[in-house]
Amino acid sequence: MASPAVPADSGAPRPPAADPVAIRRCLPPALREAFDIEWDTVLDQAKADKTLDGIRELLAKWRGIAAAEQRSPGSHSRLLAKASHILATGQHPGARSVEDLRDLIEERLGR
Repeated sequence: MASPAVPADSGAPRPPAADPVAIRRCLPPALREAFDIEWDTVLDQAKADKTLDGIRELLAKWRGIAAAEQRSPGSHSRLLAKASHILATGQHPGARSVEDLRDLIEERLGR
């Protein structure tokens, strides 16, 4: 069955299955290593807790990262670099001011 977010005929890459092997296959080496470290940690925790909740959350998170990497290789690294810049400087390049956003909302509401 096709994912509702990606129509079968769109030509866009489909997200990998919620399976560690399928996810790893879509990741570049550096992210694959990060996935493996997190997988081992979550797997150990799942054994201790006797619950699969952490594994499901990890697979959902990394499935999204893998899908983004399929669409635009390097996207996760760019996201992390942008977040680091924002945290370090307090500035978001290209972001609108609060006043601009309020004006846009007012305009869209027809006020």
